[in-house]
Order: sequence, then structure tokens, then C-alpha cells
Amino acid sequence: MNVRVFRSAEEAGRAAATAVAAQLSRKHSSVFGLPTGRTSLAIYDALAALHDAGTADFSQAHTFNIDEFVGLQATDKRSFCAFMQKHLFSRINLPAAHVHFLKGTATDHQAECERFEREIESLGGIDLLLLGIGRNGHIGFNEPARVLRARSHRTALAIETRRANAAMFGGRLDRVPREALTMGVGTMLEARAIVLVATGRPKARAVAAMMNGQISTALPASLLQLHPNVEVILDLPSAEKLPKSRLGTET
Repeated sequence: MNVRVFRSAEEAGRAAATAVAAQLSRKHSSVFGLPTGRTSLAIYDALAALHDAGTADFSQAHTFNIDEFVGLQATDKRSFCAFMQKHLFSRINLPAAHVHFLKGTATDHQAECERFEREIESLGGIDLLLLGIGRNGHIGFNEPARVLRARSHRTALAIETRRANAAMFGGRLDRVPREALTMGVGTMLEARAIVLVATGRPKARAVAAMMNGQISTALPASLLQLHPNVEVILDLPSAEKLPKSRLGTET
């Protein structure tokens, strides 16, 4: 993994956005995998700024969001679909038909996940996958477990993951869905390039564990060590538990 450390979350977000813009320059019809959550906000602000400046054209791109809560309509303001519309899609020139989501209200979740996988395959796979990391080391909603499923699937959410998303539900843990649909780790590892972004001191322990050389389904993010092209973008607080030899702070 190539590690880059920036002084602030905003600078880390701009670095990730620059990677997306560079991919668009190389291939206008790039296929992206996209996350949600607080870490992604700085990335999407920076992408919107690049678009406004004329340096990020999404008119031919496609996006696949990596997860969605089970049971929420796309129009529900608490859904990840609504999150993406608010924070990114309404601010760039990405055609609506090029936005791909797992449908949390699907009656047959297995069929829905299989449809999602077919759409990724039909577009030639994911060129660049953006990821965050949970405090427990999850990526997407692939939670720590004895066994991980390779392909997109329905999954139960860990209590700490539900707590991390409670703000979207008025701070009420009891209102956070207990299940979600998520892209599988195997699908993630088939992306041609991966950029993982982590910011804030609460992520430092998971970041260090992800990179310590041990690979385990108990820490799903550690499986990214198996991928040949992963860039890890951090701010100083999230990098504080890494050995100094791994760091090269950028300004």
C-alpha cells in the first residue's frame, strides 16, 4: 500500500478528489465505486470544486455506490442515495442514468445483489474504487466475521457501525436499520485501483491494524493488502499509530 499523509481532513479529501479527476482524464468513461459517510464529505466538496473549475467532467462516467440500508426508499433523506444526491450528484454533470445503487427496498435481496454485480460486469468493472474504513475495520458494510462473502450481499450491521450512522437518524440508535446491502470484498478487490481515505483519531487504530501485515476476516480492510494498486490517504490524527517509517507527510 502506498501511504500519503496530509495535515488535515480537507487536504486529504482534496488529494482523493485529485485522484478521481486524474482517472477521468485518463478515461472519460471511467467507472467509480463510491462510499458515503463523514469522511467522504471533504472528497465530494473537492470534487464539486474541481467540476466547477472545469477539471472534472463526469458526463461519460458511471458510479456504483457500495452500500445501502435495507428498507429505505431512495427518496428517504436518511438513505445513502439521498446522501449522494445532496453531497455530490446534484453538484456535478453525472447523468442520472449513469448512477447505480443497490435498492434497499427490493423484495428479493439476492436477486438485487446479482443485478448490481451484472451491471458492474457489463460496464467492464470498476476503474477506481474509493473507500473509507470503519472503526472496527469494516469496508463498505463488510463487517468483521469468521467468513466474508465475496460478492454483493445482505448483511447484519455491527452495533458500532449502527452507532456511527445514528446521526442520520436523529441520534436514535433504535431507528438505524439493522441490515444493509453491500458490495462484497471480492468485488472490491477486482477494482483496477483503490483509494482508501481515513481521517480523524478514532480511525487510527483500525488504520494501523489494516497495515500491520496480518490479513484476517476479523479486520476486513486488511484484505486490501492483497490488491496490487492501493493508495491510502490519511490525515495526521488517523496516521498517529503508524510507524514513522511508513509516513511521508504532505502539505
